[in-house]
Amino acid sequence: MMSSDFMYQRRRMVETLVRTYGIKDERVLEAMRNVPRHLFVGEHLRNQAYGDHALPSEAAQTISQPFVVARMTELLEVSKQHTVLEIGTGTGYQTAILARLAGRVFSLERIGSLARQAISRIRELGLQNVKIQIFDGTVGWSDAGPFDRVLVTAGAPSVPEPLLEQLAVGGILVVPEGDLERQKLVRYQKLRGGGQRRQEGEPVRFVPLVGRFGWQGESI
Repeated sequence: MMSSDFMYQRRRMVETLVRTYGIKDERVLEAMRNVPRHLFVGEHLRNQAYGDHALPSEAAQTISQPFVVARMTELLEVSKQHTVLEIGTGTGYQTAILARLAGRVFSLERIGSLARQAISRIRELGLQNVKIQIFDGTVGWSDAGPFDRVLVTAGAPSVPEPLLEQLAVGGILVVPEGDLERQKLVRYQKLRGGGQRRQEGEPVRFVPLVGRFGWQGESI
């Protein structure tokens, strides 16, 4: 399939985000209009890359539905002044979206093969404001913090405390919270004095956030 066909599919995907789901942030829409999602899925799935659904990736993981990527990014309210921590690099698609919006992106992925492929894709796109490491994301990346924004791309039983600790005052964290079968998008904003403002959003379904401050191996 020619790249021009994929360009048309991206435009249609963005039209669906606006008309069906009410995504309004033009910077988010522009990022999704420009990041080639088909490069982040297996070749056998490329003709499905811009459909309104999640797709499987390596190691029993997934690349999220475009709507979920757009909504989580919109909730995060990212600007070029922000340093973002992403938990769960996965294929690197969400990472690439964030890289087009933020000043710097730090991303953690516990599965080495996924992280290495994501690094290759990010380099192929020429995105130079991203750093990816193989590590337990529930612990965070304290050496690079505090972070203006934190995005968790796997389902957690509750928000990992280290991630809240590494969030800057006034910063925003978005995480899918719930049980292993279903979660809700939850947005936290860190207040002066150490408290948080918590808001619940749409129901979602993510793979489990595995790690020291997430789901333990024997629980899943």
